[in-house]
Amino acid sequence: MTVPLDLWQLITLLLAFFGAVFAFGKALLAQFESRLGERFTAQETLRSEATARWDMRFDELQTASAQEAQNFHRVERDFLKFRAELPRDYVRREDHIRQETVINAKLDALNARFDLLLERNKKD
Repeated sequence: MTVPLDLWQLITLLLAFFGAVFAFGKALLAQFESRLGERFTAQETLRSEATARWDMRFDELQTASAQEAQNFHRVERDFLKFRAELPRDYVRREDHIRQETVINAKLDALNARFDLLLERNKKD
């Protein structure tokens, strides 16, 4: 069985076929584009949420860093104050021995004078 087709019928049939293929392709590409749009929107939402979380975390770290710096300055100030007060409250061993030697020498000198006075009083 043969189907006789004229040239204009063949051209019309080919145009209809290519038109249908074009229409299906266009619909398929529209679906791809809509799916990609949804994925990009979802990714943008997640990126903005992650950015907000990172910003919040960086702010917390910056606050903690500033607080640690304040604590460090306080400790440093207390240490410098301690170093300034240390000589007032603490005497080195060598200084104490020297001071004690001077006091003992003065006491010995006083003892020697008292002995001389006692000897003079005994002679009189």
